[in-house]
Amino acid sequence: MANIHSTAIIDPGAELDSSVTVGPYTVIGPHVRIGANTSVGPHCVIEGHTTIGADNRIFQFNSLGAIPQDKKYAGEPCELVIGDRNTIREFCTFNIGSPGDLGKTIIGNDNWIMAYVHLAHDCVVGNHTIFANNAQLAGHVHVGDWAILGGFTVAHQFVRIGAHSMTAMCSLLFADLPPFVMCQGQPAAARSMNFEGLRRRGFTPERIAAVKAMHKAMYREELTLDQAKERIGALGKSHPEAQPDVDMMLGFLDTVHAQRGIVR
Repeated sequence: MANIHSTAIIDPGAELDSSVTVGPYTVIGPHVRIGANTSVGPHCVIEGHTTIGADNRIFQFNSLGAIPQDKKYAGEPCELVIGDRNTIREFCTFNIGSPGDLGKTIIGNDNWIMAYVHLAHDCVVGNHTIFANNAQLAGHVHVGDWAILGGFTVAHQFVRIGAHSMTAMCSLLFADLPPFVMCQGQPAAARSMNFEGLRRRGFTPERIAAVKAMHKAMYREELTLDQAKERIGALGKSHPEAQPDVDMMLGFLDTVHAQRGIVR
């Protein structure tokens, strides 16, 4: 194939669409599948049971699908699944899942992932996220749609990062970051809500007003988490257009682990 460089090593068992481009000295293993119009740069290693969708741009020096950095892993056929239209910059490491959880590490669609990002085993990343350079996720971390992680953000294992949230540079997450919340610090503390991001995504003034009310309930009125949830639950009546946002926040808060809590 003219679009596979002569120095690339592609296992005969790999399944690559005829439109896939592979750069020099890249190695692709036998259980890898890559969809249409995806480009893989030079000096990459893609191995394991890895499935990559269409229209992805994978830059040089990436390691995708290696076994998890988990001493309990014993060779089980776990997976890495990457969706469509993702940009993956240099020196990223995405590991396959582990048998103790989903067995899959999953990255959705339309994500912008900068250099040196690490996604450990069983992480789940949604759609339209941005990971700045050196963002690092430990195992089992879940990241919601449209989240933005600042450079050198570090998330402890099992932490959840809500949709539309944002972390400042060098944030350290030991607790769950609720949807819409902006945080900063080591450990991270809530600073505001991502209002500018919501405006850019077409949120109406009514929906943004509801998000402001959520922020007040969680962070400005010295309420317990249960009291804040009760206050947030009532917002659907005063802001009916924001009911899906209220439901998303309550769904997130209802599944917060008691010992981990939320970023405060």
